[in-house]
Amino acid sequence: MNMPQIQAGALYDEMRADGVVRAHYRGFHSWLESQSADAIAAKRAEADLTFHRVGITFAVYGDDQGIERLIPFDIIPRIVPAAEWRELEAGLRQRVNALNRFIHDIYHGQSIVKAGLIPPEHIFCNAQYRPEMQGIDVAGDIYAHVAGIDVVRADEGEFYVLEDNLRVPSGVSYMLENRKMMMRLFPELFARNKVAPVAHYPDLLLENLRSVAPSGGRDPAVVVMTPGMHNAAYFEHAFLAQQMGVELVEGKDLFVDDEQVFMRTTRGPKRVDIIYRRIDDDFLDPLAFRLDSSLGVPGLLSVYRAGRVTLSNAIGTGVADDKSVYPYVPDMIKFYLDEKPLLRNVPTWQCRKKEHLNHVLAHLGELVVKETHGAGGYGMLVGPAATRAEIETFRACLCARPDAYIAQPTLALSACPTFVESGIAPRHIDLRPFVLSGKSITIVPGGLTRVALREGSLVVNSSQGGGTKDTWVLE
Repeated sequence: MNMPQIQAGALYDEMRADGVVRAHYRGFHSWLESQSADAIAAKRAEADLTFHRVGITFAVYGDDQGIERLIPFDIIPRIVPAAEWRELEAGLRQRVNALNRFIHDIYHGQSIVKAGLIPPEHIFCNAQYRPEMQGIDVAGDIYAHVAGIDVVRADEGEFYVLEDNLRVPSGVSYMLENRKMMMRLFPELFARNKVAPVAHYPDLLLENLRSVAPSGGRDPAVVVMTPGMHNAAYFEHAFLAQQMGVELVEGKDLFVDDEQVFMRTTRGPKRVDIIYRRIDDDFLDPLAFRLDSSLGVPGLLSVYRAGRVTLSNAIGTGVADDKSVYPYVPDMIKFYLDEKPLLRNVPTWQCRKKEHLNHVLAHLGELVVKETHGAGGYGMLVGPAATRAEIETFRACLCARPDAYIAQPTLALSACPTFVESGIAPRHIDLRPFVLSGKSITIVPGGLTRVALREGSLVVNSSQGGGTKDTWVLE
C-alpha cells in the first residue's frame, strides 16, 4: 500500500516544547503556577454548579435512563497564537469554499464526476444524496451556511482535518458559554491577555443567514427550527434563537400556504424567509421524505424548490460530509479553486477498495475504523484501545459491508494540560471552528476545543465521556 504516513508515536504538547513553556503560554503558565490546587478545584466546582443552574446539558442517545448530562468543562484554556490562527483560518476558508462549490456542482453540472475525480457511485448511491435537489438553485449558491470542521494536530504540530460537519453541526453554544464562564471565574486573566472575542458569533450568524434570504424581502424573518426539547442539542437550539432574537419553532408551528412558509403567532400568520433548521433532511417534509415524520412541515420542499424560503443548511449537504467523500476534498480544492490545499487530510483507507480492505483487516489492532455515515463517536473502532473480542466483532461487520467503512492511522492527537481528579495532567484534544458562509466567509477566532478526559483516550466526543475547554486566540 502506497499511503502517506503520519509519524507514529509523535505527541505534540500544546504548552511545552522540549520541556520549555511555549511563548504564547508563558503568561498563563505563570498565573497557573501561583494558584493552589484547592483554589482551582473551587473554581471548577463553581463552574459545574453554574452550568447546572443554567441548564447547559445534553442527552445521550441510547441511554435507557434518558438522563440529561453536564458536559465536563475544563478551566485550563487551549491557547493559539495569532499567527498560527491566521494560517488555520486561511485553510478553513479555502476548504469550506471548495465544499460549497462541490455541493452545487453535484446538483448541477457534475463536472467533478465527469472529470473522473470522484467515482459516481460515491455521489449517486450515497444515502445523503438528495435527487430532489437536482437542478435546484439556492440563494447565493451556498449550501453549507454553517460548517463545523474538526481539526487535530499531530507530528510536529501540523494541523489535519479529521472530518467536515456540514449537515447540522453543533457545539457553538458550548464555545460561547465556556468563554462567558472563564471571564466570570478569572477576569484577571482577560485583563492580562489580549484574547480575541467570540461573543459576537450570534450576530454574525444572524447577519450571515439574512444575507442569503430569498430575493424581495427588505427585513427577512429568521427562525430556528428544532425537533423539540427531547433532542440532545435542544439547549443549543434555544440558546441560539434567544441570542439572535428570533423565534424558536417546531414543525407544528409552521405551515405552507400559497407557495410561502408561515409561522403561527398570536397575531396571526407571519411569513418566514430563512429557516435555520436543526433537524435532519429525512424529517423536514413528510410529503417529500419520511411520510411518518411529525417533526417537519408538509409542502416545505416545494416552497424551497421555488426559491421562496432559504434552508440553512441546504437539503442534501450531507453528501459532502460523508466519510467516503472526505478523501477527495484535497482534489476538490485543486479542481474548483486551482489551489494547493492549505490543510492536510488524514491518510484514509477506503474499505470498499479490495486492496484497502485487505490492509485494514490485517492491521485492525493499529487503526481507527469509522462508519462512513457515523457521527458522535458511534460506530467506530479504535484499534489500539479495543479488546480482541471487539476487534473480531468489527472484523465481521467490515467483511459484511466494507463499503460502509473507512480506516485511518491512530493519530497521536496533541495534548493540553487539563485539570483532572489527580491534578493537572495532559489530555488529548481536538478543535471545531465554526465557519459561516453567506455573501462572505466569516469565522470567529477559535472554536470549540474538545478534550478526551480519560487518560490515554483519543475519543473527545461528549457522548463518549469527553469534555470541553475555552479556546483563546491571542491577538
